[in-house]
Amino acid sequence: MRDSRVVVIGGGMVGAALGYGLARQGIETLMLDEGDQGLRAARGNFGLLWVQGKGADFPAYARWTLDSCRLWPDFAAELTELTGIDVQFIQRGGIHYCLDEPELEAYRLELAQQAAVSDGDFEFQFLNHGQLARLEPHINVNIPGACYSPNDGHVNPLYLLRALQAGFLAKGGHYRPRHHVLNIETTHNGFVLHTEQGPIRAEQLVLAAGLDNHRLAPMVGLSQPLTPQRGQLLITERLPKLLNYPSIYLRQTGEGSIQIGDSSEQVGLDDGNTPQVMAQLARRAISLLPALRHRNIVRGWGALRVMSPDGYPVYEQNLTQGPRAHAFSSHSGVTLAAVHALTLAPMLMAPRLSPLLDAFTPQRFKD
Repeated sequence: MRDSRVVVIGGGMVGAALGYGLARQGIETLMLDEGDQGLRAARGNFGLLWVQGKGADFPAYARWTLDSCRLWPDFAAELTELTGIDVQFIQRGGIHYCLDEPELEAYRLELAQQAAVSDGDFEFQFLNHGQLARLEPHINVNIPGACYSPNDGHVNPLYLLRALQAGFLAKGGHYRPRHHVLNIETTHNGFVLHTEQGPIRAEQLVLAAGLDNHRLAPMVGLSQPLTPQRGQLLITERLPKLLNYPSIYLRQTGEGSIQIGDSSEQVGLDDGNTPQVMAQLARRAISLLPALRHRNIVRGWGALRVMSPDGYPVYEQNLTQGPRAHAFSSHSGVTLAAVHALTLAPMLMAPRLSPLLDAFTPQRFKD
């Protein structure tokens, strides 16, 4: 007896993308979600599809990220056609602002290295003050420099999560919320998941539970060395058009509000927000976009990123005899959603993942 051929533990951005990718192949898939009380990284996602500045020292990640952003146009269209949910996908490029001269020079070196490891497929252009002013007339002209990459873009992360889950259901997937997994038992032909709602039986298991992968993975002989990193965000009132392109610091949403972000703190499992960090975010935002000086902040919150020791994804599978288990952790859930659904999910039915993903195994932390 079984409840599903494949059970995905985790209904956030990574789990929903993998679940959708399995269901669209016709694979019998059950997604277990902890519920709204879980520490959802997806709630705090900035919504970027971001290539620049990623993977200069990790070629496999540079390629994987670029592959995903190339898949995104068709992926977004597929989700909208299937679910009727507009994820507000825009991919006209993105701009990174360098806040001082040392950062600008370091970023030049980093992107040159990223282009080298991407075999020239990664595109970027450093902007002088005149070029930046033509692209973003409201940005402070006194910042030292900026870089534009046509590979980048953004989406609404909450609509994306909703579309992934709706698409999963539309393709025949089954979703069970409030199913926190307490323990996993391996049997001769599968797994028994002991949840707060009772046992669930599966032939194959996919762990995509964010930070909880650290606890769950050893139960099936896998390893997910993860720690939380808090990021805080602010949202302004709805405003006239002030930004044409997203950045890691500022993004104008489809509704007109400005999303302000990029902070990082090591505070354990505390996903709250603090006046000190909120003030820092606001000061930096005003220094970049002076038109925000007399505008209102309407919301602020914190969320926990899923971080490995080197900041890159951790993908693992058991290659021993017995039922098959996989574990996937990444803090780039939006950027990688397309490649997770369209490329990684089909690999789960193969005897092993592609050797191109060997660089992402936790073995790298032991070498």
